[in-house]
Amino acid sequence: MRSLLLPVLMAAALPAAARDISEPLPDRVPQWSANRGQLILQGVPAIPESLAERIMQYQNVRSAVFLDWTRDGKGIYVSTRFSDVSQVHRVDSPGGSRKQLTWYPEPVGQVVRRLHGHELAITMDEGGAERDQIFLFDPRSATTRKLSDGPYRNRLPRWSRDGEWLAFQSTRRDGRSNDLWMMDPEQPGSEELLLAAPPGSWYGPVDFSDDGRYLLVQQYFNVFDSRIHLLNLQDRSLDLVAGGNPQNLSANKAVSFDRQGKGFYFVTNGRGRAAELAWRSIEPEATAQSLTSWIGWDVTDFAVSDNGRRGAFVTNEDGVSRLYLLDARDRSHKRVDNLPLGVISGLQFSPDSARLALTLSTSQTPSDVYVLELGRRPESGRGLTRWTYSEVGGLDASTFVEPELIHYPTFDLLGDRPRRVPAFVYRPRDRKAYPGPRPVIIHVHGGPEGQYRPEFSTKAQMWVAELGAVVIAPNIRGSTGYDLDYLSLDNDYRREDAVRDIGALLDWIGEQPDLDADRVAIYGASYGGYMVLASAVHYSHRLRAGVDVVGISNFVSFLENTEDYRRAFRRFEYGDERDPEMRDFLERISPLNNAERINIPLLVVQGRNDPRVPPSESERIVQALRDRGRPVWYIEALNEGHGYDRKENRNIYEQASILFLQHYLLN
Repeated sequence: MRSLLLPVLMAAALPAAARDISEPLPDRVPQWSANRGQLILQGVPAIPESLAERIMQYQNVRSAVFLDWTRDGKGIYVSTRFSDVSQVHRVDSPGGSRKQLTWYPEPVGQVVRRLHGHELAITMDEGGAERDQIFLFDPRSATTRKLSDGPYRNRLPRWSRDGEWLAFQSTRRDGRSNDLWMMDPEQPGSEELLLAAPPGSWYGPVDFSDDGRYLLVQQYFNVFDSRIHLLNLQDRSLDLVAGGNPQNLSANKAVSFDRQGKGFYFVTNGRGRAAELAWRSIEPEATAQSLTSWIGWDVTDFAVSDNGRRGAFVTNEDGVSRLYLLDARDRSHKRVDNLPLGVISGLQFSPDSARLALTLSTSQTPSDVYVLELGRRPESGRGLTRWTYSEVGGLDASTFVEPELIHYPTFDLLGDRPRRVPAFVYRPRDRKAYPGPRPVIIHVHGGPEGQYRPEFSTKAQMWVAELGAVVIAPNIRGSTGYDLDYLSLDNDYRREDAVRDIGALLDWIGEQPDLDADRVAIYGASYGGYMVLASAVHYSHRLRAGVDVVGISNFVSFLENTEDYRRAFRRFEYGDERDPEMRDFLERISPLNNAERINIPLLVVQGRNDPRVPPSESERIVQALRDRGRPVWYIEALNEGHGYDRKENRNIYEQASILFLQHYLLN
């Protein structure tokens, strides 16, 4: 059974209205277009051919992500990109060729094979707007049938164990509520609303019981409050089985039934500790049993075999993944040793329960698919075999740098000592080639409930090699992967405490003899983009430049314009702009309202169809800075959303980024 941990962050569907990019700019900033007019560049100089050629190898690095096993268990389906966007491929042997199966103009999203069948339920949107639709794809004939339609978001497809029913999440009821639906894919018009989500929460399907009687349902309110329900599909009764205690709110992520018809597995921090793997009987009033209480690190992924005898789970230990095998009969588990250090995801047992597939990304190798051969005992493994070998553009992978994990002191105390912020530091290998103190690029992750982890980063490797820069990726307060207190330290009126963590990092940089505190740039996407802008407000005198990708410039306009069904979740994180006191606070800290304090050059990158952070957030900060005579480069893709999925757009954006950093950071 594949791992079904649900993401804690919401995506959105419809972008807010934006200015027509074809209109002439009031200040007549030079503008040019690329990629058949789909990419508009304002104030960006022509990119030298020599630069494009030099970084071409980095831009041709590929990756492969495990999707599912074939029906017979002899092959696997993976997601990889051979042209412009990622598509579904089949691999039939370790190191075998990747046979492309889908050829859509849009990237394929979620993929789940129909149990006891060949068809794949897949999701796709259009232009990055995240109005996902569900399709049924038959890999034998390469034919596709559309199962959902309309201006709604449909995602999280989950098959019943007999392959007859498909449960999914959709906003089709009113365009804003993330409800639980079910359909018979062979009967058009059979869609049935199972659960209407209460305001401020969403429902998502996780797993059907083997007898088809129950559906395991995830309900999400916020990062601190998520609940699990058992839906009886016969009488439609709904039982809360994890979370929901108002005196002790907890995050609970449903995983799967145990395949024995007795209970289900889930991940919970209900005991106020790290997120633990637990099992609970389906009987009323049953008590959950923790299976990993002694480990002390968050469990991030879990899968159970089809025969129910084996399990596998992954822990996040200070950013690095550890893999464990579980004997489901006596709940004993054992760590799998001698695996490469990196980030593991996508666990799934083969149909015969004898092998475990996973995706592994390390600091020196892009994501690739591996298969662990299992031993006779359920908790034993015999060896890891690499099934895909993703190209690195002809580069020598042995030259890629590995990051060092450091912890730097910040402004507040934890007990009687300064709190310490974890960060990964990439330094050039060849110190002789880069003598003297090195320029620095601070890379801030998004989320904000995200975490930078030591998986492969083309950006970090390219910046180190091409710019001779040291890259530092901090997990500032509010990051996941640590504890609940750390996760909550940036909420509401404490938002700018996270910005102060960047100030503390600048202090640390100033104390390092190999780092040049006078040449520091900052990069971030989404919430990381806000951090770029906020850092520019507070620390322009200590920064050289900033790259803001789809970032928030004004919290009030962001909350008012983000899509209805994600607004409540963002209000919980950032604050409710309808409250006058909070609105005043959000206006005060928003970078747009402090644009006069931004005195560094900026590169701002945006997708026209962004459903999460409306394009107006980028457009307004760009115009505000131009009105003050600040240098701003602006890139907008008309066929992208929250980030760039298309290689042709991403290539030019990355080339422009290198050119920008060369000009403003190195000179």
